[in-house]
Amino acid sequence: MGLRKRVTYYYDEDVGNYNYGYMHPMKPFRMRMAHSLVAAYGLDKKMSIVRPPRASKQQLTRFHSDDYMEFLSRVTPEVAELEPEHASVYLSGDDCPAFDGVFEFCTISAGGSIAGAKRINHGDADVVVNWAGGLHHAKKNAASGFCYVNDIVLAILELLRYHQRVVYLDIDVHHGDGVEEAFYTTDRVMSVSFHKFGDFFPGTGHVHDVGVGRGKGYAINVPLRDGIDDDSYQRIFQPVMAAVMERFRPGAIVMQCGTDSLSGDRIGCFNLSMQGHAACVEFMKSFGVPLFCLGGGGYTIRNVARTWAYETAVLVGEELDPVLPYNDYYDFYGPEFRLDVPASNMSNANTAEYLQKTAAIIADQLRDLPHAPSVQIHAAPADWDGAASDNEADDCHLDADPERKMSARQRDARVVPLAELYDSDAEAEADAVDSSDAALRAPR
Repeated sequence: MGLRKRVTYYYDEDVGNYNYGYMHPMKPFRMRMAHSLVAAYGLDKKMSIVRPPRASKQQLTRFHSDDYMEFLSRVTPEVAELEPEHASVYLSGDDCPAFDGVFEFCTISAGGSIAGAKRINHGDADVVVNWAGGLHHAKKNAASGFCYVNDIVLAILELLRYHQRVVYLDIDVHHGDGVEEAFYTTDRVMSVSFHKFGDFFPGTGHVHDVGVGRGKGYAINVPLRDGIDDDSYQRIFQPVMAAVMERFRPGAIVMQCGTDSLSGDRIGCFNLSMQGHAACVEFMKSFGVPLFCLGGGGYTIRNVARTWAYETAVLVGEELDPVLPYNDYYDFYGPEFRLDVPASNMSNANTAEYLQKTAAIIADQLRDLPHAPSVQIHAAPADWDGAASDNEADDCHLDADPERKMSARQRDARVVPLAELYDSDAEAEADAVDSSDAALRAPR
């Protein structure tokens, strides 16, 4: 039996506070639901849970343009109405509304992805999870497809500072166009996207879209048809990814785990079960390469929460009871109250011949590439903004103030909402009153 993986899980409870709009299908609240299930199953005790630092505007401009970030940092619903000429350039209508707190939401998502990449770079984790990330459509100069900041590109740029090659894998029902476009001309990132192709957003990702210049051959697109089920998906997924890993030999894998490829999604048109979706995560974990799992699409929120909780268990190596434990959002999972997203009897338009033909095209593409393209040897550059790894930063803080028992980062990572320490709100309130009275009585 192999050693248990060191897993770091990024979560900021504020992420569930943001709202794209009442009728908008994207619901950040789903991250709070997923985390509640993770905690109810006790998975939080099997990994390091860290509140991510918020990304700064300077960090976001490592990929995004200055003018776009300047607008995004100040936009509100009122500003968008007053400046329609700017809103029409940087935002994409109803898909990407200027909701209250949009920039703060982006700093949480991107902050976790940048911090997670640093954690892998410094050898502090084998597996990192940030379900608030995975916003793969955002472009350098504009929002797109519910995505404002491309946290995935920012994470990969961070990983490339220490790793010669990075694989980006996308199992969202939509093509990972924003990430592919960012690395379309380089041979240091191999992007692999399994997606619905045809009359479907964003309309890109043809099997013959393979990259240009030095990046020619390093963009791999697997266009799929409606209704693909678990068996058909694995029939093409496993051979393609095994060949990618053998040919490219990456130092790290970034995996976008969008759940709109599940059966019954409000927007998606695939027919994967929860187990079929998670089988992809299990397969990539088996290579033993540092793995960074991110969220993404997913619009039937009870199924998003179920699947990401289940995939968190896969990553930490735990078996879960199929009967859901009681949690903060238990009523959402009725009437069955089980950890399951079953496939339906939807027709599968992906014939064996079609999948074989697509796999053969991709095999030929990979065969033409050199094994593990080399990169000129160079010393790893200093971290952005002088930031060290978590462990190094903790040591520096404790050296500067030996009386402290833990660093500010360690204290912040252990922050728990007061209510979670008590069996009832009444007990929490009573203790808070007692503490307040004691403070008033304390000698000055």
